[in-house]
Amino acid sequence: MIRSTKDFWTGLIYIFFGVSAVVIAMDYGMGTALKMGAGYFPTVLGGLLTLIGIIALARSFIVSGGPIGRLALKGLLLVVASTLIFGLILRGAGLAIALPLFVIMSAYASVHFRWMPSVALAAGLTLFCVLVFLKGLGVPLPILGSWFGR
Repeated sequence: MIRSTKDFWTGLIYIFFGVSAVVIAMDYGMGTALKMGAGYFPTVLGGLLTLIGIIALARSFIVSGGPIGRLALKGLLLVVASTLIFGLILRGAGLAIALPLFVIMSAYASVHFRWMPSVALAAGLTLFCVLVFLKGLGVPLPILGSWFGR
């Protein structure tokens, strides 16, 4: 009956997270589109995730697809580890160290990893984030953290 197991499980995951976001956001004030409350964004995002999940779930019964491949444990561990390390060292090392490390570790999880594009992406993303978030929006994060005498 299920023609694409990938779409089926993807749809269920999207629906789970979408409905979870909407349920959690019920405790927050909704507000309006012009004056958004704390629950507005998670509710809209959760609704969109649920919609995407329903489309993927319906597609799993209509379109044929391949079976689910084996679990990419190396990639999963690298992405989770890079996220944890980023969160742990951000204040101490600063954004200029934590973000490139995060990007390169996450990119290394791919079977298509190449050093030069990964380093270029890390440098560009770090420059963009420093300019937009730290300088432009004034997000209170250090460019270089306390570990470097700042």
